[in-house]
Amino acid sequence: MEYRHSFLVHRDAAAVRAFHEDPEALAAITPPPVRVTCLTALGRPAAGDELAFVLQVGPLRVPWRARIETVDETGFTDRQIEGPFREWAHRHEFVALDDATTLVRDTVTFHICTRPRRALLGVAMAVGLPLLFRYRARRTRRLLEGMRG
Repeated sequence: MEYRHSFLVHRDAAAVRAFHEDPEALAAITPPPVRVTCLTALGRPAAGDELAFVLQVGPLRVPWRARIETVDETGFTDRQIEGPFREWAHRHEFVALDDATTLVRDTVTFHICTRPRRALLGVAMAVGLPLLFRYRARRTRRLLEGMRG
């Protein structure tokens, strides 16, 4: 399956990309009641880097590890190597529309796991993708557009 979402941020592409490359930003743009704890600290992502984090909703803890597969001038792609999906790849793209406006484009391809518990979790997460990405867009704009400098 595939999910796509895009939005505009009134900041230059370098600032938007740097924000999304920071693993701590994931916690800042994840909607409550989900909490994200990053277990790995990375600098600017490079192909082959791995990121580990835990998603938590109440007592439910979901470990997730991802590997950065590609990094190029337009963005980067991470692929789940451990988590609730059978497969999950997320392409993050940052397109400069002008010196002060960036189009952020997310493309997620995924397949639900066949194991019952993970399948239930994966379906719930997949159904929530539109809400998740709308929240991320709103938070990203609020955080970045308020940091003009």
